Amino acid sequence: MKKTIFVSCVCALAAVSAVQGAGKKNYKEVKKVKKMTLTVTSPAFGNNEYIPAKHACGGPDVSPELKWAGLPEGAKSVAVIMDDPDAPPGTWVHWILFNIPPALDGLKENVAKTEVLPDGSRQGRVWGVSEDDFSRIGYFGPCPPPGKPHRYFFKVYVLDELLGLPAGTTKSALLKAMEGHILARAELVGLYKR
Repeated sequence: MKKTIFVSCVCALAAVSAVQGAGKKNYKEVKKVKKMTLTVTSPAFGNNEYIPAKHACGGPDVSPELKWAGLPEGAKSVAVIMDDPDAPPGTWVHWILFNIPPALDGLKENVAKTEVLPDGSRQGRVWGVSEDDFSRIGYFGPCPPPGKPHRYFFKVYVLDELLGLPAGTTKSALLKAMEGHILARAELVGLYKR
């Protein structure tokens, strides 16, 4: 009887050690994922630097190239929102793009101003503060009134799902749909003035 109890205890201790060991391994794996930091950059301008005129309303107004790195495991899509919190009437929305495949490491310059891109990415309605006024699809660059520089935030979100939103979605609808699905977020800030 004593031998049976001893053997059972040894087995139980071994099982507990195995579980604890597995827990430590899983903890390290989770820690590695958390250490990966999402970054977003552009060859066109650095963070808190001026956006070239070719990406603004005074020039060709083409979207800048964006690069990102450090997508966490489980990424199913990427979304981009560009806005200007310094616009006099309120935050001005310049670009909404979502359901970008996570296999991409960024966006090339001059993304087409179409609702759905060949890779399945979708663009939302933009250009203004009030969503009732949004009438444009695609990127529309900086166009501040003359005066001090405005800040333009390029926000990149990594999501754990593809969103079931249609093209032409507004910023508020996109933000609502992303709730609880954001794995990582990073931003790049560009400046522009006229």
